[in-house]
Amino acid sequence: MVQVNSWEESARVKELLIELIGAPLGTIVSQLIFAAQYTVYLSLIAFIGGGIAAILITLARIAPYKPIRSAATGYIWLFQSTPLLMLLFLCGLGFPHLFQFQISPWTAASVALTIFTSAYLAEVWRGAIGAVETGQWEAGNALNLRYVVMLRRIIIPQAIKFGLAPTIGFLVQIVKGTSLAYIIGFQDLMLVGKRWANAPVDGSEPFVIFPIMAVLYFCLCYPLALFARQLEQKALARGQ
Repeated sequence: MVQVNSWEESARVKELLIELIGAPLGTIVSQLIFAAQYTVYLSLIAFIGGGIAAILITLARIAPYKPIRSAATGYIWLFQSTPLLMLLFLCGLGFPHLFQFQISPWTAASVALTIFTSAYLAEVWRGAIGAVETGQWEAGNALNLRYVVMLRRIIIPQAIKFGLAPTIGFLVQIVKGTSLAYIIGFQDLMLVGKRWANAPVDGSEPFVIFPIMAVLYFCLCYPLALFARQLEQKALARGQ
């Protein structure tokens, strides 16, 4: 039922755009808008999955045990140093071919972007925790609080205000990063746009298609960037 309603809505949008701007441009814009929803879905999967993984990595990064800290540091360095395009190739083409198994573009893109996101968010949140004044840690130790209790009640609540703005800002990078997933066949805004740009159809020339795609990406990213800037300004105002 959801799929049927989605196609019905897409058809109505297509008819409306054709009436407004004519064919084939109306058809092209409607398909690009419809494909943009998969860009949003993939971004949310990467952000939520990467965020959950980043919480564990961040806790490992600040753990009192050196082997755990070293393992978390190695994870962050490894995947921050690996280009996202390479991760997509490995998850979508490399490992499936090497170990002889099938994987959908959806799954491969989700895994690659989740790993990429977790490495960067873990470092962002580690920095936010590091920005908390040393005196707060000393106060927790003076109260003889357990490490976990001190994190939960003293450190993390203060670290949130330092990490919230860069976290939302990094979501913009995730949205833009999804544009590379077309390379493994993930059907999102970029893949649909490139197909239209290469199609032998009048009105689908690259200098027409790519500006439309740029506008759609701008509409996805600018509100997030603006929200992150407002959060940063509020954090600075509270700190003064």
